[in-house]
Amino acid sequence: MSLPMIHVLPDHERRLRAGSPWIYSNEIKPEPSLRSLEPGALVKVAFADGKAYGLAHYNPHSLIAARVLTRSRDVEIGPAFFERRFARALSLRALQFDEPYYRLAHGEADGLPGLIVDRYGETVVAQVNTAGMDKAQEAWLTALDRVLSPERIVFRGDAPVRTLEGLPEDVRVVKGPEDSPTFAVEDGRRFVVDPIGGQKTGWFYDQRANHAFAARFARGRDVLDVYSYGGGFGLAAAAAGARSVLLVDRSQAALDNAAASAALQGVNASCTFQRTDAYAALDGLKKDGRKFGLVICDPPAFVKSKKDLKPGLKGYRKLAHAGASVVADQGFFAISCCSHNVDAEAFLSEVWAGIRDAGRGGRVLHRAGANSDHPIHPALVETVYLKFIVWVLD
Repeated sequence: MSLPMIHVLPDHERRLRAGSPWIYSNEIKPEPSLRSLEPGALVKVAFADGKAYGLAHYNPHSLIAARVLTRSRDVEIGPAFFERRFARALSLRALQFDEPYYRLAHGEADGLPGLIVDRYGETVVAQVNTAGMDKAQEAWLTALDRVLSPERIVFRGDAPVRTLEGLPEDVRVVKGPEDSPTFAVEDGRRFVVDPIGGQKTGWFYDQRANHAFAARFARGRDVLDVYSYGGGFGLAAAAAGARSVLLVDRSQAALDNAAASAALQGVNASCTFQRTDAYAALDGLKKDGRKFGLVICDPPAFVKSKKDLKPGLKGYRKLAHAGASVVADQGFFAISCCSHNVDAEAFLSEVWAGIRDAGRGGRVLHRAGANSDHPIHPALVETVYLKFIVWVLD
């Protein structure tokens, strides 16, 4: 193929040689020919000595200027390439799940940098985060249709990271009906999902195993689910025999979906839904003297970039303080962090400090990350993003 070439500077080859799929703009030899390339262009990657490395998507306007697609130097990046990648990802998920409800493609970890694909039965939602995948959409959409033949495909191009790639917001149904009932399924229980207007692709499959683990401690207890979104934690607790479940979120749409899911699952009698800010809810419950045998806090990312690290860590400490304050004696406290910029040990330390601020002691029962349909790229620390800790508090 006659493709433009980018050269990695000699003193910046270490990460690439270690297998990183990202090449930063300051690691690439500046050449006049690169200035004219369109965002998302396909390029060949070479080391400083001219030795070819592979193929990548290139964006001259992004800090992450190149994202490696393959080490093969002469493969055509078209529908057949993407079909092979999707088929490989599908075979891996088929070993783990009996039903078609999971994350099919997890970006770089599945060899598809910038592309997330979640499967909701006959509806498939693709989150497109880079100029390269945006530009290649015809090819991978064709491949996705060939591999899965879904009734409906939704294109989600509304993640904030797209602004860093110079991309506009773009949300649309590219196949099938504009409006169709959509569900996620976990442990045989259906959850109502909004694949067009919901967060991310509509559901958080990464917490699937954590939903089930936290629910082990729910039977016979009053449960509080803060930042409940569509009810993954709270409804799992209800299904496990919780005496009562209070689900708190700022989004009425999310709570409406959670309530609809509770009705589908037959647990609505034990569930209450409250639209309010998390801290306002926790402060109010503390003032009222309410205590819960299990409290779950699953907040959005407090640290979206490295500059947010210090205030973000304080935020996790504050949340742990507020959450621990309403946990009953010998009750359980589960808390998550989805910020990849937060080190796991730093998160543990801040949560423990917050628990101590609340005048409580405790022990860690369990630590976990994302579900197995969210594989980790060993050379990309950003794919190790989710931290989940379960405590028993004194």
